[in-house]
Amino acid sequence: MVKVLISDKLSPLAKEIFERRGIETDQIVGLTKEELEAKIHEYDGLAIRSATKVTPKILAAAKKLKVVGRAGIGVDNVDISAATSQGVVVMNTPFGNSITTAEHAIAMMFAVARQIPEANASTHAGKWEKSRFMGVELTSKTLGIIGCGNIGSIAASRAIGLKMKVIAFDPFLSAERAEEIGVEKVELDDLLARADFISLHTPLTDSTRGILGKEAFAKMQDGVRIINCARGGLIDEAALKDALDSGKVAGVALDVFETEPAKENALFGYENVVATPHLGASTSEAQVNVAVQVAEQMADYLRDGAVTNALNMPSLTAEESKRLSPYMSLVGQLGSFVGQLTEEAIKEIHIEYQGDVTELNVRPLTAIVVEGLLRPLMSNVNMVNALTIAKDRDIDVIESKNEGEGDYHTLVTVKVVTDKASFAVEGTLFADRRPRIVQIDDIRLEGELTKNMIFAINDDQPGFIGALGTILGEGELNIATFNLGRNQEAGKAIALVAVDQPASADVIAKINNLNQVRRVKALNF
Repeated sequence: MVKVLISDKLSPLAKEIFERRGIETDQIVGLTKEELEAKIHEYDGLAIRSATKVTPKILAAAKKLKVVGRAGIGVDNVDISAATSQGVVVMNTPFGNSITTAEHAIAMMFAVARQIPEANASTHAGKWEKSRFMGVELTSKTLGIIGCGNIGSIAASRAIGLKMKVIAFDPFLSAERAEEIGVEKVELDDLLARADFISLHTPLTDSTRGILGKEAFAKMQDGVRIINCARGGLIDEAALKDALDSGKVAGVALDVFETEPAKENALFGYENVVATPHLGASTSEAQVNVAVQVAEQMADYLRDGAVTNALNMPSLTAEESKRLSPYMSLVGQLGSFVGQLTEEAIKEIHIEYQGDVTELNVRPLTAIVVEGLLRPLMSNVNMVNALTIAKDRDIDVIESKNEGEGDYHTLVTVKVVTDKASFAVEGTLFADRRPRIVQIDDIRLEGELTKNMIFAINDDQPGFIGALGTILGEGELNIATFNLGRNQEAGKAIALVAVDQPASADVIAKINNLNQVRRVKALNF
C-alpha cells in the first residue's frame, strides 16, 4: 500500500484527494524533528508547507520516500541536493498563491502609507489621536518593483489600478513584456532614486541576498517606504534599522524576516514598522489551491509515474528518460553556462539540435535548456514551468533541428540574444557519453564542465596564462583542467579553468584587474 504523510496544516481536501486515489494518508501536524525522523521510514510521500524541515538526516531515514510535495513556492526548508542524492523527487506549487501574495503586498503598502496598525491600536485604547496620524496618498506616487515575475506583475497591475506610476527592475523583464503590463523597465539604481514606495518580489538567491543594504538605502530618496512580502534576507535588517533611525526610510512593511519565526527582532517596537508573521499566502483560497495542487501532483507521481512541477528532475516517462538521460546532462549544462554569463534582459533563446539527437523527442531538452538558463536568478523555475515563464516574460524560444551530421555525431547549440548582444555555446557527447563544450561564440575549444569553474575572456597576449596561474596559486586554488581557445593570433581568447574549490570574490577581482582580461566570471555547475 502506498502511504503519504501530511506533516503540516493543509486543507482537508488534500487528504481526500490522496485517499480517493487509493493512497493511505496520515495527517500528523506538529511532529518534532526527532519524531519525524523516527516515522518517515513508513511513507512513500511527504506533503509539507513551511514548518517541516526536510533535512539530510530526515532524508537518510526515509528509506521508502519517493516524493516530497511542498504546498507553496518556496523550498528553503527542503535540502534539494540531499533529496536528489536519495532519489527523492521534490515538487512545489509555484502559482497557487500568487494572487494572494500580491494582494498582501498591496495591503501592506496601504497599511504603512496610512499608519493603520498604530492608528488602530491607539483608537482601541480610547485615545482618539486624529492629529497624530498623518499619512500619504498612493495616487500619483511611484512604486518601484524589484522582481517583476508572476507575483510582481500582479502587484504592478493592482498598483496601476490605484493610479500609481510603476517602475520595475528585473534582469529577465523584456521591454515588450514591460510595455504589455504597463510598467517602465529601469535599472536598479534608477529605481532606488525615483521610487516613493519599493516592493520586493524576487526570490532569495546569492545575487539578491541583501539587495537592499547600506549602499542601496543611500541611493533612495528621503521618506521612501518599503514593502517585503517575498523572502527574508533580501533586506539587510541592520542597514534598514539605521535608515529608519536617520529618517531616510519613512516606513516599512515586513511579512518576512531574516530569521523566522521572528519572535524577537531589532525592528520590533518602531511605530513606522508594520509586521506580519509571513502571511503572504494565508488566505482560504490560496490554502485550498496549493493543497489541492500538491495532492494531485504527488498522487499522479505515486500512482502513474507522472512528474509535474519537479525541482530536481524532468517531466518524462520512464522510457523517454533512459534514452534522453545523457542529453539532459548536456543541455542542462549548456543552459546553465549561458545563464550564468547573461546579465541583461533576454529577448530570444535559440536552440539548435544537429545529428543523432534529432531522432529523439527534443521538447523536454528544450525545457531543460531554458530551466538551466533562467535558474541563476529564479529559484522557482523548473523544467515544467520554464517555457511558461519564458513566454510570460516575452522571451522567444526558437527550437530547430538539423538532421545532417557535421564535425560531431550530435551537436547542441544554445544562443541567447539580448538588447545589446548575443552569446552562444555548443556542446556534444563524446564516446563516454559525458558532455563537452566544443565552441563558445566563434572560438573552438574542448572542455568538460565541472562543479567549480572560472571563465575568462582575454586579449591573446603573452603573460596572461602565467599571471592567471599565479593568482590561482596565491589563492590556494588547485587547477583540475585548463582549456584554452582563440579566434585568431593576437585576437580574442578564452580560458575555461576547472578548480577544486569555488573561487572567492577576491580572486575573481584580481583576475579582472589583469590588463589582458575583458571579462571574468566564477561558474558553478
